[in-house]
Amino acid sequence: MLIDLRSDTVTRPTPGMKEAMFSAPVGDDVFGEDPTVNTLEEKIAKLFGMEAAIFCPSGTMTNQIAIRLHTRPQTEVICHKYSHIYLYEGGGIMANSLASVKLLDGDLGKITASQIEESINPDDVHAPETTLVSLENTMNKGGGSIYTLEEIKPIYQLCKEKGLKLHLDGARLFNALVETGEKPAAWGAHFDTISICLSKGLGCPIGSVLLGTKADIKRARKVRKVFGGGMRQAGFLAAAGIYALDHQVERLKEDHARARELGKMLAKLPVVSEILPVSTNIVIARLEGISPEEFMKRLAEKNIKSVKFGKDLVRFVTHHDFKDEHLYEFGRRISSLF
Repeated sequence: MLIDLRSDTVTRPTPGMKEAMFSAPVGDDVFGEDPTVNTLEEKIAKLFGMEAAIFCPSGTMTNQIAIRLHTRPQTEVICHKYSHIYLYEGGGIMANSLASVKLLDGDLGKITASQIEESINPDDVHAPETTLVSLENTMNKGGGSIYTLEEIKPIYQLCKEKGLKLHLDGARLFNALVETGEKPAAWGAHFDTISICLSKGLGCPIGSVLLGTKADIKRARKVRKVFGGGMRQAGFLAAAGIYALDHQVERLKEDHARARELGKMLAKLPVVSEILPVSTNIVIARLEGISPEEFMKRLAEKNIKSVKFGKDLVRFVTHHDFKDEHLYEFGRRISSLF
């Protein structure tokens, strides 16, 4: 039995999702004529109380489109130094938008309104103009840490006062929402744009959506075209997203419960000095006395896959295809590692 905990992107569509995909009515989405894509976009925009949405191949694309919308050359984006938009999107902020980045530090990947206020550039010829603040929820490099609405509100107010746009990389936003019980519409009310990944915890084979105003999403369609993201009969993929929203949100709690148990198992190993707080479906183990490469090699010999996440860190992500029997077997296998 392979136990693949590298990411929640490794899932396969369920039988119900496959059936929804195979039976989806489709059309040409670039012409706006794919009824299933249109349904997905309308459904998720309504869910978050936002005006419109656009379906794209990846979360990197939806994030990068949002950055393009809210910046121009020689402007600046404020974000945490561990943000996905900075670390894992191929230098896209520079390549796609010719914008600068100001990186902030913060506990478990989160930043505060006071930090942001101190980092807004003055109106000075020597400095790029600050135009955008980007947050991430849940925070990947923070071990799946969660922003709550109470933490977001002062940031939202600050951005309004300073005339800044506020974007949310919500790749795993539903993981946060099932834990906090907060409503999607409450989050939609506090951001100019939100990117949501369907191919992570929600278990779709591909796809992300960007939410925003009608005007921004109209512009986003042109940017998506330039980025090569115009898809034709994309309804087969969008149908998976509709199915996931209807059937696979609440079950994210199961992933979180298994992640907490997995963290407890790892904490017992003599080479694990710390487990970052497990808030959702991401478990990050800090090692001592062994390199991540050697630790992962020993796991691989037990048919367990994980990823290096820093000089002394290894990440594990629970997901739809990681069941109780996999959790039990994981514990059994690692008990004989050392």
